[in-house]
Amino acid sequence: MWRVARDSGELDLNSSYAYLVLAEHFAETCRVAVVPDGASPTGERVVGFVSGYRLPDDVAHLFVWQVAVDEEARGNGIAGRLLDALVDDAPDLTTVKTTVAEDNVASRTLFVRWAARRGATIGTTPLFTADHFPDAHVDEPMLVIDGVHAR
Repeated sequence: MWRVARDSGELDLNSSYAYLVLAEHFAETCRVAVVPDGASPTGERVVGFVSGYRLPDDVAHLFVWQVAVDEEARGNGIAGRLLDALVDDAPDLTTVKTTVAEDNVASRTLFVRWAARRGATIGTTPLFTADHFPDAHVDEPMLVIDGVHAR
C-alpha cells in the first residue's frame, strides 16, 4: 500500500508503519488489488488499494482515507471495484465520505462515476480549508455519497 501511495503522484504519503496499522487494525475497511508476479516472494504484487474506516459516531458511514492504483493498472476499473468490495461486504453502510481537493480531477471523477453507477447521490461540503493545515496544502472539501447499499 505504501509503495502504491508513494508512486501515485497524488496522495499525501503516510509512513510505511501507518499503512501496516491500517491494514491490520482496519482490515474490514481496507482492500488491496493484486496481480500475479513471479518475482515477488509472495507470487503477487499489490497494484491498488483503498483504505478507510467507519466513523466512530455513526458506523453506517465509511470514511475513505485513500484510493490509489498503479499507473500501469489504471483504466481497468480497479478503484471502483475496490470501493464496490468495501460496500458490498458491509450491508449496513449507507454513506461513503471522503475528502478530495478540487484540483484532483482523477479522484473526483472516480467518486462521481462510482456514485452514479451505484445509484447514489453525491454532494460536496466544506471540511478542511487551507488554513487548517500547518503546511502548504489546498482545501480538502468532503464528498458525501448517500444511498450506497450492498448488492
